[in-house]
Amino acid sequence: MSYAYEAGVAAHAPALERAAFIRRTYGHLAAAILAFIGIEFALLRLTPGIENLVHGMLSVSWLLILGGFMVVSFIANYWARSGASPTMQYLGLALYVVAQAVIFLPLLYIADSSPLFREQHVIRTAGILTLTVFGGLTATVFITRKDFSWMGPILCVGGFLALGLIVAAVLFGFGLGLIFCFAMVALISGYILYYTSNVLHHYRTDQHVAAALALFSSIATLFWYILQIVMMSRD
Repeated sequence: MSYAYEAGVAAHAPALERAAFIRRTYGHLAAAILAFIGIEFALLRLTPGIENLVHGMLSVSWLLILGGFMVVSFIANYWARSGASPTMQYLGLALYVVAQAVIFLPLLYIADSSPLFREQHVIRTAGILTLTVFGGLTATVFITRKDFSWMGPILCVGGFLALGLIVAAVLFGFGLGLIFCFAMVALISGYILYYTSNVLHHYRTDQHVAAALALFSSIATLFWYILQIVMMSRD
């Protein structure tokens, strides 16, 4: 018996066990997406005085919000990767979904409250485009069965460069614009290839929650930038 199988890596597990892991991963991903949609709907349509909350968030330095989100993301990922407690894994995924819903709130509020954006269904359009891109990249990995783990260092460098540009934009008050959004779509597409290939080749069969969180993070970030592209194109 190989060491990889003894370690529970999905790529070397029996076919039925591997298939069950993949079903659990994408089932949890679908649940996370539906939870995100439900939270945003409740915030935007059912919460009294939501405009005051949004204005309050917009009055705070984006660096503070981004820093808080990064801290929460680190905790959520740590919990989701915990092998000791399934409860902690689910708490990590739930915490991350809520954090994404909060940080998305100002952008979605603008897209939802503007008559122009609402008339042109920018949120729906961005959602369809996001799922189309994600589906195409996922199909590419599953059909080719290629291991894209070699992209990890490149994506890490690209992520730090993007973060540096975002911080600089906030500090010095300049806009990043449409080109940056397209560049981020390309970067996040790389992350989707990377995370999806990890599902096939590197995650253990008991890490479906952590795998779902990684995939959800890439979908959420992809949606963030595609939504901005759609809004800029209609403005």
